[in-house]
Amino acid sequence: MIKEYMRLLKARNWMKKNEPFLYSWHVYVGYELDLFHKFRFPVSVNKIAMENSYQKELFQQWVDVGIAVKNLKEGRDGAIKTAKRFMIPDRKDNPRSTGIILKEMMELHIPILLTYPNLIKSNEKNIFDHKTHGQTVAQTSSLLEQLAFPKFLKLIKKNHYHSVLDIGCGHAGYLSRLAKYFSDIKMTGIELNQEVAASAQKRCENLANIQIEQADFKEFEPAGHVDFIMMNNLLHYIDPAERAGVLKKVSRWVTEKGQIAIMTPIGKDEKGAQFSSAFNSFFSAFENLYPVPSVRDMKKMAECAGLRIATFKPIIREGGWYLVTLENKKGEK
Repeated sequence: MIKEYMRLLKARNWMKKNEPFLYSWHVYVGYELDLFHKFRFPVSVNKIAMENSYQKELFQQWVDVGIAVKNLKEGRDGAIKTAKRFMIPDRKDNPRSTGIILKEMMELHIPILLTYPNLIKSNEKNIFDHKTHGQTVAQTSSLLEQLAFPKFLKLIKKNHYHSVLDIGCGHAGYLSRLAKYFSDIKMTGIELNQEVAASAQKRCENLANIQIEQADFKEFEPAGHVDFIMMNNLLHYIDPAERAGVLKKVSRWVTEKGQIAIMTPIGKDEKGAQFSSAFNSFFSAFENLYPVPSVRDMKKMAECAGLRIATFKPIIREGGWYLVTLENKKGEK
């Protein structure tokens, strides 16, 4: 009897632990199909289903879940309306929508983590396809921009820098925003993904002081020394055994009193341990992605590259995201 009770208790416990996933799944489907916008005003389920040729039974199930988790509310006449609009991600056509986080989690992270049993048994790994997932990853990374940008702006203003290089610039969010403050600073962005690079070039086509190049940073060489180099969300693409060498190469590009800024999740961080371990579980499932560095790793990399850590500050402490700035040792007074 006690064993059966414990069995039921465990089952109930796991059901409750999985309950939050239902909220994420519901919002993900709504985001992908723009359903929360369709229900911005009270309307019947049948009307939306007919207008969009939806499979009625499945669509009704999604609506029922929405009412249960209070993302939707039902009026007395049976009409459905979006509730909690403040908490619902903006539409897909908004490049700053937080829905992209759900998209990456549902379409990339969770499916990969579910392959772990087979990966562990087969001793094989996946290959991360930059062409397929480049746009999604670039959009997700841009969400950190709002938090990190003021810090970059402050560094450039304080040190009166005259040139900036963004390695892995994505959609050129940082560069295009910096150009509004510094029209006289020469800025260069390099991006591996061809589609993302094209998007960045289009975004900066009217900004004369920005040049975007589609290139692999491992093969890239700048025309001259640069005052400020950004390497955001990049280290997990570099083999840990090669990171110090890459950083040493980049250190040769920076001016004597310049800086290298690295934004990255930090592994084994006390405040962000759950997130960083989840990142590492995902990255480790690929042959061409690698675990995020620890504080000790960062210090060792800097030392090997002949650099010193100037600042080590959290961007999102709970998520283990940090901004690390590095300076050339020979620039010390």
